[in-house]
Amino acid sequence: MSHYEQKLLAGWEEVFKKGQLTLWILLALRDCPKHMAEIKNFIHSATGGVLSVDDQSMYRALRRYHDVEMVGFTTEPGDNGPDRKVYALTGVGAKVLDQFLDRNIVSVFYRKDIKDLVMNA
Repeated sequence: MSHYEQKLLAGWEEVFKKGQLTLWILLALRDCPKHMAEIKNFIHSATGGVLSVDDQSMYRALRRYHDVEMVGFTTEPGDNGPDRKVYALTGVGAKVLDQFLDRNIVSVFYRKDIKDLVMNA
């Protein structure tokens, strides 16, 4: 790829990754509650290291999801430090996530014609 093409791709990927943050945070919380470091580790592991999130962006996102009642939290004693928050998906968050996945992932990317386009890239 030319330098220009690499620059275009990098810009697109940056915007794309920012748009995925909600999806990956909610997926991280789908199976069980987690504290922020566990959420970050889930995202890093699940995306093969392609997506990593800084602490400030993570806290901002979790606060936003808490404010709209998609995520709740409890506190537990921290390891030799202040209490830490353990985040969990609420009933509202689970419903919204399920609908998002059905409408935007399953019904789009699992269609044979779209899957063929992606797999033949």
